[in-house]
Amino acid sequence: MSKHPIAPKPLAHNIKKAHGLAVLTLVSAFLAAPALAQDPSAPRQKVLIYQLIQDCGSCHGSTLKGGLGPALLPGNLKGKDAEVLAAIILNGVPGTPMPPWRFEINEDEALWLARRIKEGVADEH
Repeated sequence: MSKHPIAPKPLAHNIKKAHGLAVLTLVSAFLAAPALAQDPSAPRQKVLIYQLIQDCGSCHGSTLKGGLGPALLPGNLKGKDAEVLAAIILNGVPGTPMPPWRFEINEDEALWLARRIKEGVADEH
């Protein structure tokens, strides 16, 4: 064991080390963060709209103005978050005829559909 004291490292070295650790921490946090929702590709959007009109329309009406299920029109959905609607699309509503669609579409697609429904997609078809 040496009796010589260890000389402290220069302040600049410590600052560089701290800066490097901060950058590493930020990069790690960015990589660990969940990916932002992405819109489906244009061909997939067409499939989803078709499914909306055909499959959802079988209960909500072919123009989404209501039927067995409630109307899916912008006026009926005011005050409802797209995220809540997406959760209903994915999980269904227990105790009602509304089935879960989680096995047909993913979370990004459900959120995209919910936003389109709130915008009035039925008016376009």
